[in-house]
Amino acid sequence: MEQINEPVSRLGSNAEVRRGSASGGEEAGQNRSLSGTPGVPVWWKRALRSWRRNRSLYLLALPGIIFFIVFKYVPMWGILIAFQDYSPFSGMMNSPWVGLEHFTRFFSNPDFALLFRNTMAINLLNLVFFFPLPIILSLMLNELRSTAYKRFIQSVIYLPHFLSWVIIASLTFLLFAKGEGLVNGLLESWGMERIDVLTNPDAFWIMITLQSVWKEMGWGTIVFLAAIAGVDPLLYESARMDGAGRFRQMWHVTLPGIRSVIVILLILRLGDLMDVGFEQIFLMYNGVVSQVAEVFDTYIYRTGIQRGEFSYSTAVGLFKSVTGLVLVLLANRLAKKVGEEGVF
Repeated sequence: MEQINEPVSRLGSNAEVRRGSASGGEEAGQNRSLSGTPGVPVWWKRALRSWRRNRSLYLLALPGIIFFIVFKYVPMWGILIAFQDYSPFSGMMNSPWVGLEHFTRFFSNPDFALLFRNTMAINLLNLVFFFPLPIILSLMLNELRSTAYKRFIQSVIYLPHFLSWVIIASLTFLLFAKGEGLVNGLLESWGMERIDVLTNPDAFWIMITLQSVWKEMGWGTIVFLAAIAGVDPLLYESARMDGAGRFRQMWHVTLPGIRSVIVILLILRLGDLMDVGFEQIFLMYNGVVSQVAEVFDTYIYRTGIQRGEFSYSTAVGLFKSVTGLVLVLLANRLAKKVGEEGVF
Protein backbone atom coordinates (compact mmCIF):
# COMPACT_ATOMS: atom_id res chain seq x y z
CA MET A 1 0.00 0.00 0.00
CA GLU A 2 2.85 2.37 0.78
CA GLN A 3 4.31 1.72 -2.67
CA ILE A 4 0.95 2.49 -4.27
CA ASN A 5 0.27 5.66 -2.25
CA GLU A 6 3.70 7.07 -2.94
CA PRO A 7 3.31 7.48 -6.73
CA VAL A 8 -0.26 8.71 -6.23
CA SER A 9 0.88 11.47 -3.86
CA ARG A 10 3.74 12.27 -6.19
CA LEU A 11 1.28 12.45 -9.06
CA GLY A 12 -0.98 14.84 -7.05
CA SER A 13 1.91 17.10 -6.15
CA ASN A 14 3.08 17.17 -9.76
CA ALA A 15 -0.42 18.13 -10.85
CA GLU A 16 -0.48 20.97 -8.35
CA VAL A 17 2.89 22.16 -9.57
CA ARG A 18 1.65 22.06 -13.15
CA ARG A 19 -1.49 24.01 -12.23
CA GLY A 20 0.55 26.59 -10.31
CA SER A 21 3.01 26.94 -13.16
CA ALA A 22 0.15 27.22 -15.61
CA SER A 23 -1.55 30.00 -13.60
CA GLY A 24 1.78 31.70 -13.03
CA GLY A 25 2.59 31.41 -16.70
CA GLU A 26 -0.81 32.79 -17.55
CA GLU A 27 -0.28 35.83 -15.29
CA ALA A 28 3.23 36.28 -16.58
CA GLY A 29 1.86 36.07 -20.11
CA GLN A 30 -0.66 38.80 -19.31
CA ASN A 31 2.10 40.97 -17.86
CA ARG A 32 4.27 40.32 -20.91
CA SER A 33 1.38 41.18 -23.20
CA LEU A 34 0.89 44.45 -21.34
CA SER A 35 4.55 45.29 -21.29
CA GLY A 36 4.89 44.48 -24.94
CA THR A 37 1.94 46.60 -26.02
CA PRO A 38 3.30 49.67 -27.80
CA GLY A 39 1.88 53.08 -26.96
CA VAL A 40 0.49 52.08 -23.53
CA PRO A 41 1.88 54.26 -20.70
CA VAL A 42 3.79 52.55 -17.92
CA TRP A 43 1.47 53.89 -15.21
CA TRP A 44 -1.53 52.39 -17.02
CA LYS A 45 0.15 48.99 -17.16
CA ARG A 46 0.92 49.13 -13.45
CA ALA A 47 -2.67 50.15 -12.70
CA LEU A 48 -4.02 47.19 -14.66
CA ARG A 49 -1.68 44.78 -12.89
CA SER A 50 -2.71 46.23 -9.51
CA TRP A 51 -6.37 45.88 -10.46
CA ARG A 52 -5.94 42.22 -11.38
CA ARG A 53 -4.14 41.43 -8.12
CA ASN A 54 -6.48 43.38 -5.81
CA ARG A 55 -9.79 43.47 -7.66
CA SER A 56 -11.75 42.29 -4.59
CA LEU A 57 -10.34 45.15 -2.47
CA TYR A 58 -11.17 47.70 -5.16
CA LEU A 59 -14.73 46.40 -5.39
CA LEU A 60 -15.05 46.63 -1.61
CA ALA A 61 -13.91 50.27 -1.69
CA LEU A 62 -16.09 51.17 -4.69
CA PRO A 63 -19.13 52.50 -2.71
CA GLY A 64 -16.88 54.83 -0.70
CA ILE A 65 -15.11 56.01 -3.85
CA ILE A 66 -18.44 56.76 -5.53
CA PHE A 67 -19.61 58.66 -2.44
CA PHE A 68 -16.53 60.90 -2.43
CA ILE A 69 -16.73 61.53 -6.17
CA VAL A 70 -20.43 62.45 -6.13
CA PHE A 71 -20.63 64.41 -2.87
CA LYS A 72 -17.07 65.75 -2.45
CA TYR A 73 -15.33 66.19 -5.79
CA VAL A 74 -18.21 67.04 -8.13
CA PRO A 75 -19.45 69.91 -5.88
CA MET A 76 -15.95 71.43 -6.02
CA TRP A 77 -17.01 72.79 -9.41
CA GLY A 78 -19.07 75.29 -7.42
CA ILE A 79 -16.01 77.13 -6.07
CA LEU A 80 -15.85 78.93 -9.41
CA ILE A 81 -18.61 81.26 -8.27
CA ALA A 82 -16.16 82.70 -5.73
CA PHE A 83 -14.56 84.44 -8.73
CA GLN A 84 -17.87 85.51 -10.26
CA ASP A 85 -20.73 87.86 -9.52
CA TYR A 86 -23.01 84.85 -9.44
CA SER A 87 -26.71 85.14 -10.10
CA PRO A 88 -29.03 82.10 -9.85
CA PHE A 89 -31.03 83.46 -12.79
CA SER A 90 -27.98 83.75 -15.07
CA GLY A 91 -26.25 80.54 -13.96
CA MET A 92 -22.56 79.84 -13.67
CA MET A 93 -21.92 80.02 -17.39
CA ASN A 94 -23.46 83.47 -17.87
CA SER A 95 -22.48 85.16 -14.58
CA PRO A 96 -19.75 87.80 -15.01
CA TRP A 97 -16.23 87.13 -13.75
CA VAL A 98 -14.90 89.49 -11.09
CA GLY A 99 -11.57 87.83 -10.24
CA LEU A 100 -10.43 88.35 -6.63
CA GLU A 101 -12.94 91.10 -5.85
CA HIS A 102 -14.78 89.07 -3.17
CA PHE A 103 -11.52 88.08 -1.47
CA THR A 104 -10.36 91.69 -1.41
CA ARG A 105 -13.69 92.74 0.09
CA PHE A 106 -13.48 90.01 2.73
CA PHE A 107 -9.90 90.74 3.83
CA SER A 108 -10.56 94.50 3.99
CA ASN A 109 -13.78 93.98 5.94
CA PRO A 110 -13.48 94.94 9.66
CA ASP A 111 -15.32 91.72 10.49
CA PHE A 112 -12.38 89.62 9.23
CA ALA A 113 -10.21 90.27 12.30
CA LEU A 114 -13.15 89.55 14.60
CA LEU A 115 -14.02 86.31 12.83
CA PHE A 116 -10.41 85.15 12.76
CA ARG A 117 -9.93 85.93 16.46
CA ASN A 118 -13.07 84.12 17.60
CA THR A 119 -12.50 81.07 15.40
CA MET A 120 -8.87 80.65 16.40
CA ALA A 121 -9.58 81.24 20.11
CA ILE A 122 -12.30 78.58 20.30
CA ASN A 123 -10.27 76.06 18.30
CA LEU A 124 -7.08 76.66 20.28
CA LEU A 125 -8.98 76.12 23.52
CA ASN A 126 -10.30 72.85 22.09
CA LEU A 127 -6.81 71.89 20.96
CA VAL A 128 -5.20 72.61 24.33
CA PHE A 129 -7.88 71.25 26.65
CA PHE A 130 -10.00 68.86 24.56
CA PHE A 131 -7.39 67.02 22.47
CA PRO A 132 -5.28 65.63 25.37
CA LEU A 133 -8.27 64.52 27.47
CA PRO A 134 -9.23 61.46 25.34
CA ILE A 135 -5.59 60.32 25.55
CA ILE A 136 -5.56 60.64 29.34
CA LEU A 137 -8.94 58.93 29.63
CA SER A 138 -7.78 56.08 27.38
CA LEU A 139 -4.71 55.53 29.56
CA MET A 140 -6.90 55.46 32.66
CA LEU A 141 -9.37 53.01 31.11
CA ASN A 142 -6.53 50.78 30.01
CA GLU A 143 -5.41 50.45 33.63
CA LEU A 144 -8.77 49.04 34.77
CA ARG A 145 -8.55 45.34 35.51
CA SER A 146 -12.28 44.60 35.77
CA THR A 147 -13.59 44.05 32.22
CA ALA A 148 -17.24 44.53 33.23
CA TYR A 149 -16.52 47.81 35.02
CA LYS A 150 -14.42 49.01 32.07
CA ARG A 151 -17.23 48.31 29.59
CA PHE A 152 -19.75 50.06 31.83
CA ILE A 153 -17.58 53.20 32.02
CA GLN A 154 -17.04 53.15 28.25
CA SER A 155 -20.78 52.90 27.60
CA VAL A 156 -21.52 55.82 29.92
CA ILE A 157 -18.92 58.15 28.43
CA TYR A 158 -19.89 57.19 24.84
CA LEU A 159 -23.55 58.17 25.28
CA PRO A 160 -23.21 61.99 24.93
CA HIS A 161 -21.73 61.55 21.45
CA PHE A 162 -25.10 60.28 20.17
CA LEU A 163 -26.98 63.33 21.45
CA SER A 164 -27.59 66.10 18.93
CA TRP A 165 -26.37 69.62 19.54
CA VAL A 166 -30.00 70.69 19.91
CA ILE A 167 -30.32 68.48 23.00
CA ILE A 168 -26.94 69.66 24.34
CA ALA A 169 -27.97 73.30 23.93
CA SER A 170 -31.36 72.63 25.57
CA LEU A 171 -29.69 70.96 28.56
CA THR A 172 -27.33 73.94 28.86
CA PHE A 173 -30.25 76.37 28.93
CA LEU A 174 -32.12 74.26 31.51
CA LEU A 175 -29.07 74.15 33.77
CA PHE A 176 -27.63 77.66 33.45
CA ALA A 177 -30.53 79.95 32.54
CA LYS A 178 -30.32 82.94 34.87
CA GLY A 179 -34.02 83.09 35.59
CA GLU A 180 -35.15 79.46 35.93
CA GLY A 181 -31.95 77.45 35.56
CA LEU A 182 -31.37 74.54 37.91
CA VAL A 183 -27.86 75.66 38.88
CA ASN A 184 -28.94 79.22 39.64
CA GLY A 185 -31.92 77.92 41.61
CA LEU A 186 -29.62 75.85 43.80
CA LEU A 187 -27.23 78.77 44.28
CA GLU A 188 -30.08 81.04 45.32
CA SER A 189 -31.41 78.45 47.78
CA TRP A 190 -27.94 78.26 49.33
CA GLY A 191 -27.85 82.03 49.79
CA MET A 192 -25.47 82.70 46.92
CA GLU A 193 -25.83 85.07 43.96
CA ARG A 194 -27.01 83.84 40.59
CA ILE A 195 -24.36 83.53 37.88
CA ASP A 196 -24.71 84.67 34.29
CA VAL A 197 -23.34 82.07 31.90
CA LEU A 198 -25.45 82.16 28.75
CA THR A 199 -25.24 85.93 28.18
CA ASN A 200 -21.77 86.53 29.57
CA PRO A 201 -19.20 87.20 26.79
CA ASP A 202 -16.34 86.30 29.13
CA ALA A 203 -17.76 82.81 29.73
CA PHE A 204 -18.84 81.95 26.17
CA TRP A 205 -15.60 80.37 24.94
CA ILE A 206 -15.23 78.32 28.13
CA MET A 207 -18.84 77.14 27.86
CA ILE A 208 -18.35 76.04 24.24
CA THR A 209 -15.16 74.17 25.16
CA LEU A 210 -16.82 72.37 28.08
CA GLN A 211 -19.73 71.35 25.87
CA SER A 212 -17.34 69.82 23.31
CA VAL A 213 -15.40 68.04 26.04
CA TRP A 214 -18.51 66.53 27.61
CA LYS A 215 -19.98 65.43 24.28
CA GLU A 216 -16.96 64.06 22.43
CA MET A 217 -14.29 63.14 24.99
CA GLY A 218 -15.56 59.60 25.49
CA TRP A 219 -15.99 58.94 21.79
CA GLY A 220 -12.46 60.18 21.12
CA THR A 221 -11.04 57.39 23.27
CA ILE A 222 -12.00 54.69 20.75
CA VAL A 223 -9.04 55.27 18.45
CA PHE A 224 -6.57 55.54 21.31
CA LEU A 225 -7.85 52.40 23.03
CA ALA A 226 -7.48 50.52 19.75
CA ALA A 227 -3.91 51.82 19.42
CA ILE A 228 -3.10 50.81 23.00
CA ALA A 229 -4.42 47.30 22.32
CA GLY A 230 -1.84 47.00 19.54
CA VAL A 231 1.15 47.64 21.82
CA ASP A 232 3.31 44.52 22.21
CA PRO A 233 2.62 42.88 25.63
CA LEU A 234 6.26 41.74 25.75
CA LEU A 235 7.28 45.37 26.22
CA TYR A 236 5.22 45.58 29.40
CA GLU A 237 6.70 42.31 30.62
CA SER A 238 10.23 43.60 29.99
CA ALA A 239 9.41 46.85 31.80
CA ARG A 240 8.07 44.93 34.81
CA MET A 241 11.21 42.79 34.90
CA ASP A 242 13.25 46.00 35.00
CA GLY A 243 11.25 47.15 38.03
CA ALA A 244 8.95 49.65 36.28
CA GLY A 245 5.67 50.40 38.05
CA ARG A 246 2.31 51.12 36.43
CA PHE A 247 3.06 54.78 35.83
CA ARG A 248 6.51 54.04 34.38
CA GLN A 249 5.01 51.45 32.04
CA MET A 250 2.43 53.98 30.91
CA TRP A 251 5.06 56.67 30.32
CA HIS A 252 7.80 54.57 28.69
CA VAL A 253 5.77 51.87 26.91
CA THR A 254 2.16 52.90 26.26
CA LEU A 255 2.68 56.51 25.20
CA PRO A 256 5.61 55.77 22.83
CA GLY A 257 3.56 52.91 21.40
CA ILE A 258 0.68 55.20 20.41
CA ARG A 259 2.77 58.25 19.54
CA SER A 260 2.29 57.84 15.79
CA VAL A 261 -1.50 57.73 16.21
CA ILE A 262 -1.40 60.86 18.38
CA VAL A 263 0.65 62.70 15.75
CA ILE A 264 -1.69 61.71 12.91
CA LEU A 265 -4.80 62.79 14.81
CA LEU A 266 -3.09 66.04 15.79
CA ILE A 267 -2.30 66.79 12.14
CA LEU A 268 -5.90 66.12 11.16
CA ARG A 269 -7.07 68.27 14.05
CA LEU A 270 -4.95 71.17 12.80
CA GLY A 271 -6.68 70.83 9.44
CA ASP A 272 -9.97 71.68 11.18
CA LEU A 273 -8.53 74.69 12.96
CA MET A 274 -10.69 77.06 10.91
CA ASP A 275 -13.84 74.94 11.32
CA VAL A 276 -15.54 75.44 14.69
CA GLY A 277 -18.83 73.72 13.94
CA PHE A 278 -21.91 75.58 12.83
CA GLU A 279 -24.66 73.90 14.87
CA GLN A 280 -23.09 74.34 18.30
CA ILE A 281 -22.23 78.03 17.84
CA PHE A 282 -25.51 78.85 16.11
CA LEU A 283 -27.60 77.31 18.89
CA MET A 284 -25.69 79.10 21.67
CA TYR A 285 -25.55 82.41 19.78
CA ASN A 286 -27.35 85.49 21.05
CA GLY A 287 -27.01 89.21 20.53
CA VAL A 288 -25.23 89.84 23.82
CA VAL A 289 -22.33 87.48 22.99
CA SER A 290 -22.19 88.25 19.25
CA GLN A 291 -18.74 89.86 19.53
CA VAL A 292 -17.23 86.59 20.78
CA ALA A 293 -19.60 84.11 19.11
CA GLU A 294 -19.45 85.17 15.46
CA VAL A 295 -17.18 82.73 13.59
CA PHE A 296 -16.58 81.91 9.94
CA ASP A 297 -19.31 79.26 9.86
CA THR A 298 -22.07 81.49 11.21
CA TYR A 299 -20.82 84.40 9.08
CA ILE A 300 -21.11 82.27 5.93
CA TYR A 301 -24.64 81.31 6.91
CA ARG A 302 -25.72 84.90 7.50
CA THR A 303 -24.16 86.32 4.33
CA GLY A 304 -24.75 83.39 2.00
CA ILE A 305 -28.16 82.06 3.06
CA GLN A 306 -29.88 84.97 4.74
CA ARG A 307 -28.55 87.75 2.51
CA GLY A 308 -28.15 85.73 -0.68
CA GLU A 309 -24.52 86.75 -1.31
CA PHE A 310 -23.53 83.39 -2.75
CA SER A 311 -20.26 84.39 -4.40
CA TYR A 312 -19.01 86.29 -1.36
CA SER A 313 -19.83 83.47 1.08
CA THR A 314 -18.21 80.94 -1.27
CA ALA A 315 -15.03 83.03 -1.22
CA VAL A 316 -15.06 82.94 2.60
CA GLY A 317 -15.55 79.17 2.56
CA LEU A 318 -12.72 78.75 0.04
CA PHE A 319 -10.43 80.76 2.29
CA LYS A 320 -11.27 78.41 5.17
CA SER A 321 -10.56 75.31 3.07
CA VAL A 322 -7.25 76.58 1.69
CA THR A 323 -6.09 77.62 5.16
CA GLY A 324 -6.92 74.17 6.54
CA LEU A 325 -5.03 72.50 3.69
CA VAL A 326 -1.96 74.65 4.29
CA LEU A 327 -2.05 73.84 8.01
CA VAL A 328 -2.23 70.10 7.29
CA LEU A 329 0.70 70.28 4.86
CA LEU A 330 2.84 72.28 7.29
CA ALA A 331 2.01 70.00 10.23
CA ASN A 332 2.69 66.89 8.15
CA ARG A 333 6.05 68.26 7.02
CA LEU A 334 6.98 69.18 10.58
CA ALA A 335 6.03 65.70 11.80
CA LYS A 336 8.31 64.10 9.22
CA LYS A 337 11.17 66.37 10.24
CA VAL A 338 10.97 65.16 13.83
CA GLY A 339 10.98 61.53 12.71
CA GLU A 340 7.27 60.65 12.54
CA GLU A 341 5.50 59.12 9.56
CA GLY A 342 2.83 61.78 9.13
CA VAL A 343 -0.41 61.38 7.21
CA PHE A 344 1.11 61.07 3.72
